Amino acid sequence: MNWYWFVIFGLLIAMFGWYLSSTAGRLDRLHRRIETATFALDSQLLRRSSIAIELSVAGVLDPASSEVLAETAHDARLATDSPMEVRIPIESALSEVLIQALDDPEEVGFLRQDSLTADLIDELEAAIRRVELSRQFLNDAVDACLRIRDNNLVHWFRLAGHTPLPQAWIMVDRMPEGLTYAGA
Repeated sequence: MNWYWFVIFGLLIAMFGWYLSSTAGRLDRLHRRIETATFALDSQLLRRSSIAIELSVAGVLDPASSEVLAETAHDARLATDSPMEVRIPIESALSEVLIQALDDPEEVGFLRQDSLTADLIDELEAAIRRVELSRQFLNDAVDACLRIRDNNLVHWFRLAGHTPLPQAWIMVDRMPEGLTYAGA
């Protein structure tokens, strides 16, 4: 009869080991997904700033808006290698400048009359949407990872290894009203 207890105990240990192994594997996949999503967000932010620079030098905006947009977009391009704490306010500032410059649907509709400017505005709209989606995808992966890492077993058995805690990107990335207006 004692061998039943050894079998049950062995099965419990095997199930516990399987749970730990699957949790560690899930954490590893989430960390890779976060890394991939971070690279995707970086490329989309770079694309957005490049298009914003093109729009600022196209000569279609008023000189003050063009100057501010060019400076802010240039700062965003220079901040690509900066730490997240430095980069997020710069990217948010670019979003704010884009919102200020392109928030009027009538003005954007007037800008769209030129085919080259319309193409630039369409590219910018697509880039802003991709930034929103990339940031949301990254933040969803970070939330899932933090929920798993909050488990005591993950801490006790060091299932996350020495990987630092991921951080969510909290920034302004609202689409300017002028770009979402259906009549534009």
